[in-house]
Amino acid sequence: MIYDEVKKILAPCGLNCMKCQAYTEGNIKRHASELKRLLGSFDIYAERFSRFLPVFKNYPAFKELLAQFSEANCKGCRQGDCKYPNCGVGPCSMQKGVDFCFQCAEFPCNKSNFDPNLHERWIKMNRRMKELGVEAYYEETKDQPRYV
Repeated sequence: MIYDEVKKILAPCGLNCMKCQAYTEGNIKRHASELKRLLGSFDIYAERFSRFLPVFKNYPAFKELLAQFSEANCKGCRQGDCKYPNCGVGPCSMQKGVDFCFQCAEFPCNKSNFDPNLHERWIKMNRRMKELGVEAYYEETKDQPRYV
């Protein structure tokens, strides 16, 4: 893929929007929607199965979570629709005029507002993008799970 195509998929922080649970055009939404369709009116069966398979007592909570995944509506971080509370990366990258954080002279900084785990991943992703180049980084990570 060329740089501009990759830039549509990767957020300024380096995360792949296509793999996000909130992304409206992502695989998680697509698969969750299909599973929801395939399950149809499974509620009565889950209740029946729960009599001899206790795990099915959790079906209402599962169904609620599946609905959340299947109703994902984020258009992507570059469209200003980031779902991470108080994310500082999008506004900062726009202000600095960079596509990715590693391109900023101040990287790494404390403006991301990420929790410690995501902050560490953000630094690691951006250093890897700088090392490989954006296109090669995308190719290296495109088939890896987002949530590691």
